[in-house]
Amino acid sequence: MIRNNWVLEEIQEIYNTPLLELIYRAATLHREYNDTAEVQVCTLLSIKTGGCSEDCAYCPQAARYNTGVNVQALMQKDEVLKYAQKAKDAGSTRFCMGAAWREVRDNRDFDRVLDMVKGVNELGMEVCCTLGMLTEGQAQKLAEAGLYAYNHNLDTSSEYYNEIITTRTYDDRLQTLDNVRKAGVTVCCGGIIGLGETHEDRIKMLHTLATLPEHPESVPINALVRVKGTPLENNAKVDIWDMVRMIATARILMPATMVRLSAGRTEMSVAEQAMCFMAGANSIFAGDKLLTTPNPTFEEDNTMFELLGLKPREAFKEEKAFSHTH
Repeated sequence: MIRNNWVLEEIQEIYNTPLLELIYRAATLHREYNDTAEVQVCTLLSIKTGGCSEDCAYCPQAARYNTGVNVQALMQKDEVLKYAQKAKDAGSTRFCMGAAWREVRDNRDFDRVLDMVKGVNELGMEVCCTLGMLTEGQAQKLAEAGLYAYNHNLDTSSEYYNEIITTRTYDDRLQTLDNVRKAGVTVCCGGIIGLGETHEDRIKMLHTLATLPEHPESVPINALVRVKGTPLENNAKVDIWDMVRMIATARILMPATMVRLSAGRTEMSVAEQAMCFMAGANSIFAGDKLLTTPNPTFEEDNTMFELLGLKPREAFKEEKAFSHTH
């Protein structure tokens, strides 16, 4: 039963289940709802880097921090398509384009992004974008261009949010998710742990995600990548068991959602990543960079997949299954 009416106490109870019992419960549900041998491989490219006016405390691309990230203009379409093709050849089925913008503006740059969306869609990949805040009309235009998914993370609980970002509100984020839904685009929305939040904040963030009118199709769970020059550079490294606990709880609350093991994989051993897959993670970002932070290479991931007996999930799987049955 997929539920959207979870109460905080229930989630607390799940989250605080003894670890091995929690992993077992999550793995059991995962097996019931998903093909556990399948992992969706996504590639993330920064199509416009740095110079963002927001003050997200974790982000190397905020203009106000000195992190050594050079500001780069929006990439050319053919260059983006080359990256997408390379990702596809390496086994990636979802290609996500990220632009360091506060919000989308109706201008030439947005028209160019729409053009990129069409191009990547024509390669037969699921196209995802993360471009900041969106109006309903802009979400509609992206949908018409062939956008498959839109990523807009909540980052943390609404209570802790102001400690991390002051340049826009939690409600702004929820409004963007709503605009994306109305346009018929699938939602990719998760958060980051290791920002200095409490376990309570993590539980509240999962509560927000699991009680949306529809669960996000994809929930990335990120471990903070500590970047020199950002306010959070001296935060403690995220404990692997905290990651496993988050993934397992997300899997139990949202059994049919893709739960993505996202940022922070470079600091994890294959054994640690295997625990995350066991606990219900079935999506990763592949490719040597996540926007501006390091990530394992395709080769390393292929070796891990072989070892663990995992295979990349095909693109548009839901749609293909739907058209077979209708």
